[in-house]
Amino acid sequence: MTAWPIAPLGKVVTHRKEFIQIDDSCKYKRCRVQLHAQGIVLRDEVPGIEIKTKAQQVCREGEFLVAEIDAKVGGFGIVPPSLEGAIVSGHYFLFSVDSSVLDVRFLGYYIKTAAFRDQVLAQGSTNYAAIRPSHVLAYTMPLPPIEEQRRIVERVRELSLKVKSAQQLADESDQCGDVIMDSWISQLTFSEGDWATLASAVDDKPGAVRSGPFGSQLHHGEFVAEGIAAISTRDVQMNRLSLRSGWFVAPEKFDQFRRYQVFPGNLLCTIVGASIGRFCAVPEGVPTAFTTKHIMALTLNQEISEPEYVSQILNSHKRSRTSIFSQCEGSAQPSLNARKVLAIELPLPPLARQRAILSQIKKMRAATQRLRDIGAVRKQELDALTPSLLHRAFSGQL
Repeated sequence: MTAWPIAPLGKVVTHRKEFIQIDDSCKYKRCRVQLHAQGIVLRDEVPGIEIKTKAQQVCREGEFLVAEIDAKVGGFGIVPPSLEGAIVSGHYFLFSVDSSVLDVRFLGYYIKTAAFRDQVLAQGSTNYAAIRPSHVLAYTMPLPPIEEQRRIVERVRELSLKVKSAQQLADESDQCGDVIMDSWISQLTFSEGDWATLASAVDDKPGAVRSGPFGSQLHHGEFVAEGIAAISTRDVQMNRLSLRSGWFVAPEKFDQFRRYQVFPGNLLCTIVGASIGRFCAVPEGVPTAFTTKHIMALTLNQEISEPEYVSQILNSHKRSRTSIFSQCEGSAQPSLNARKVLAIELPLPPLARQRAILSQIKKMRAATQRLRDIGAVRKQELDALTPSLLHRAFSGQL
């Protein structure tokens, strides 16, 4: 264990209580403290006339900023150079640091530790979450000589960069599987005779192409906590129906929309906005659900088309993707209608080949998921390295 002296923050920081009067004719940067000791960021820039509370504090680079209300959930940080001169209200406390005995970077690392967080949680009444300046000044921290602080700062920075680099590699590896899969599907070759429009794969019965209600028929105020799921664009992911948007209507309300109900094997397509052109096949066992107006549902003729195969191809094959987005050209607000969706091109070889391709896709995606699961475990291990690193640093083990 370290033999460093333990000092109260009041020995190395000073509560600075200086306020200015806001000038209505000037523009001001306002900052905010992110929770969980994630630092201080720019909130906005506004003219003084829009600031109601005219008495404000001006931040200085390198000061310790603490949020009165949010401190107990990590609402504190060191003011970065980019926020020199930013203002905060009286619900924040600013502390200047005595740089002759405390390196502000050393303090910046220490406030991210469990040892500091525990002190913040322990101070004050459990029934009153706010922190007072006296609480902050009473917190303690290890205080090695300034040169030792600087050495530790450089060592932590060096190791943190290595952890960050490893995390970036893990993220890139996580994305690689999908990129490889999409590339493989995109490069599948088909004879020109295999290519057809999506219309040729759709059942010819009435109601095979439909999009659901919204607007005058369905308002946000009519949604309930539980009931029949209304499918939104957030629910239709590439090759996956999630039903996580949280839109439900009461069963008696659903009677009005039963004609928009989806069934296993239906093909869903997003037809407006940033998510336009995503497809998924409705899986077996799906609970009762219906489409809203930004989702189109198609009943496929399964004698000539395999729904999951169609979804995979439309989401990944280069020629099909080009065909989808060519239908959206010339519009300020990208959108698809039934005519445009049915005109999308895709390869429809015999069912046996569709199923063989789909089987290969599923095997490859399963292998990709196994790699992703391994990567998730590794990322958890990497995330745990930073707290461990800080603990070692402030225990004198670096």
